[in-house]
Amino acid sequence: MFWEQQDAGVRLEWGEAGLEHLAAQADVVVVVDVLSFATCVEVAVSRGAAVLPFGWRDARATAFAAEHGALLAGERAAGRPSLSPTSLLGLPAGARLVLPSPNGATLCARAGEAGGVVVAACLRNAAAVGAWIGGRFQNVLVVPAGERWPDGTLRPALEDLLGAGAVVEALAPALRPSPEAQGARAMFQAMRERLPEVLGGCASGLELSERGFAEDVALAAELDVSGCVPVLREGVFVNAVS
Repeated sequence: MFWEQQDAGVRLEWGEAGLEHLAAQADVVVVVDVLSFATCVEVAVSRGAAVLPFGWRDARATAFAAEHGALLAGERAAGRPSLSPTSLLGLPAGARLVLPSPNGATLCARAGEAGGVVVAACLRNAAAVGAWIGGRFQNVLVVPAGERWPDGTLRPALEDLLGAGAVVEALAPALRPSPEAQGARAMFQAMRERLPEVLGGCASGLELSERGFAEDVALAAELDVSGCVPVLREGVFVNAVS
């Protein structure tokens, strides 16, 4: 089909529909959710914790956490582990955390159900993810998660496009990107020197700052500061390079 981005080693498509239509041809799916699911996963897993993605923050999440002997991440303002990357900086090694997210976690869980290799990527670990994938896989699907409009439809998010472009940049020496992936890479290259400014001024960054989480945006804008590669294994994100 015309939308399959055939003959490219690195393909890129947005959200659940992109995952549904393109994942079958991929050896590995890289889910990018910069603000904030994938950044939370990187922060937690790099500290030796395990993260269980879950799509809903309701009674189902409570039951799921209890079933797996895990701590349930709460609301951002609750002063405990949550979908706030800075709230996870003190997470101890060996902790198990259920991290609900309607975008990134849902994509990771669905990609995992399909049986393929799933990696969580953000700006902080883009180069590490690219280095780990290179030489192991020949067909990579990069999925920027995006956000949601009030009616539930996908809102493409600049921060996820930049994170996806950073991953493509790291993969491009070894694998040929599709035009869609090249576009994300070009956007990243154009803005890589201004990531804190750009993330702070984009819609998602402004929302978090207005809610009092500007530190989360600053942390998420740090480029290639982590060697962590979170890989989903039996429904749990662990560090593939530990």
